[in-house]
Amino acid sequence: QVQLVESGGGLVHTGGSLRLSCAASGSIFSFTMGWYRQAPGQQRESVAFITNGGSTNYADSVKGRFTISRDNAKNTVLLQMNSLKFEDTAVYYCNAVNWREIHWGQGTQVTVSS
Repeated sequence: QVQLVESGGGLVHTGGSLRLSCAASGSIFSFTMGWYRQAPGQQRESVAFITNGGSTNYADSVKGRFTISRDNAKNTVLLQMNSLKFEDTAVYYCNAVNWREIHWGQGTQVTVSS
């Protein structure tokens, strides 16, 4: 059972940057790793994901501003968030998926203020 722990959230002004980290308790080698977010009153949405081969995909709303990366040796996934906007405010969740398992972290709050 892989456990995921997010960190790096916080309060930042519009235009600022944050880097989220997801630490896994076990190997992430076989997993596609992703970041999701959920704003109050909204459905959880995919932000970005990275396959075990290193291919990435981003939501249109974050393209060019967010970068996802993974370090299989350290079992970590990062989400670098630049040029943050008010609408990026949400709880951000780390996700790990392979052919037989899906795991979620507890989430980390990101608040962007003007």
